[in-house]
Amino acid sequence: MLKMTRTVTLLLSMVLVLLQGCYSFSGASFPSHIQSVSVPLFNDTSQAGIAQFRESITRSIINKIESQTSLLLEPDPARANTVLTGTIVSYVDEPSQLGGTTERAVTNRITIVIRGDFDDRVKHTRIFSQSFVGFADYSVGNYSAQQSAIQSALNQAVDEMFNRMISNW
Repeated sequence: MLKMTRTVTLLLSMVLVLLQGCYSFSGASFPSHIQSVSVPLFNDTSQAGIAQFRESITRSIINKIESQTSLLLEPDPARANTVLTGTIVSYVDEPSQLGGTTERAVTNRITIVIRGDFDDRVKHTRIFSQSFVGFADYSVGNYSAQQSAIQSALNQAVDEMFNRMISNW
């Protein structure tokens, strides 16, 4: 019994040592000159009539910054160390899977592209300017599934933008 306990303890210790090397997110660390960020309301150039998501996307990225970084949110871009501006570039809702017998869409795919520009106002440099894509499928004719797919695609694009924002340091 003692030998089995030692073996289990040794095995658990090895697993813990291995897991220490795995990625763990405990907050982003930024250069010392970067202490604040401004995130103006996202624009919508998609021509798809989803301007109502501008606030949702902006609030989503702000929530991530507040909960997962030490940056202070500055409402005035002129006073912030960094500025993250965003634009909804495109919104597409198109068939992704056709039925075998009817050749009609069974599922549709929502694809949303947002563009982010992250600028260091102290050093007057652009940290990144990049597009981020989110997508999700839903069953045709199911309005609540469509709304859920839209939210999922938005979240996916916002997560990618946030990860890019914090991964440069």
